[in-house]
Amino acid sequence: MGRLILVDFDVVEPSNLNRQQYFVHQIGMPKVEALQKNIAAINPYVKVQTYQEKLDRSNGERILQEAEVVVEAFDRAEEKAMLINIVSEKMPDKYIVAASGVAGYGDSNEIKTIRFSSKIFIVGDQKTAARPGVGLMAPRVGIVAHHQANAVLRILLGEEEP
Repeated sequence: MGRLILVDFDVVEPSNLNRQQYFVHQIGMPKVEALQKNIAAINPYVKVQTYQEKLDRSNGERILQEAEVVVEAFDRAEEKAMLINIVSEKMPDKYIVAASGVAGYGDSNEIKTIRFSSKIFIVGDQKTAARPGVGLMAPRVGIVAHHQANAVLRILLGEEEP
């Protein structure tokens, strides 16, 4: 991958450190800025374009227009649905790789990548939502993120035809 578009309005918080690629010294930094620095340290040849804003119906098409594949990583179900709807309605030529059922510490083998439609892939166990007592835990979040990354690679390499 030579180019990534990162979109997030939030800042790094201590609760992010157990499951997201940030460091203690980055607490309080905008997430897009911290992640851009981390990516540059790993591979300085990747071009990273950042948007420190909340993605919504009014800006989604503008921000995502140059993406080949959109990867959804929202916490809330209504935001996930909003993003899938924006991509499906306004940019139907794009793939989306979303997540659903990531929370808790359930059986890792229940996490699957499902092709929901010709351009939409959903990764997770499709049932375990975050709620009080069942939070987002690093192992399952990591497994889902790796499934998503693998789906993106397969799409970009032409292994997943529409």
